[in-house]
Amino acid sequence: MDFKKHIKIVENWPKEGVKFKDITPLMANGEAFHSAVDEIVAYAKEKQIDVVVGPEARGFIIGCPVSYSLGVGFAPVRKEGKLPREVIKVDYGLEYGKNVLTIHKDAIKPGQRVLITDDLLATGGTIQATIQLVEELGGIVVGCAFFIELSYLNGMEKLKGYDVLTLMRY
Repeated sequence: MDFKKHIKIVENWPKEGVKFKDITPLMANGEAFHSAVDEIVAYAKEKQIDVVVGPEARGFIIGCPVSYSLGVGFAPVRKEGKLPREVIKVDYGLEYGKNVLTIHKDAIKPGQRVLITDDLLATGGTIQATIQLVEELGGIVVGCAFFIELSYLNGMEKLKGYDVLTLMRY
């Protein structure tokens, strides 16, 4: 399926000069969304995944149907102050400042095989921080899967050594 037919490019959003890739039309089309999730599920089955991890919020949108289809659990990665129990956290850089991501301390057990999902790979900072959280808990990141990769932002550079699936590249 040509998933790009279901992506809307929004000029100058959220700021001047940005061409935002809107996945909501893909999600609104049941056949396209099902097919995209199925491609990630097929990829994950080969990896013998124990748990799926996704950063908020669009990582939840991708990761939850994948984990459901695989019959494995899902662990959310959230911004600081959003998870109710004991967490570990990592600070990571943004273009203009920093952010903090957290995961429950018991979300990943040592040796579990983990798939990380998100809608989009841009600079790679969020996924690199998510990988750091998973590995700190003893998880083994066996794959990362995205609907979209913005190759011109070089996010793959931060994921060297990890197996990555992207369904679309811009």
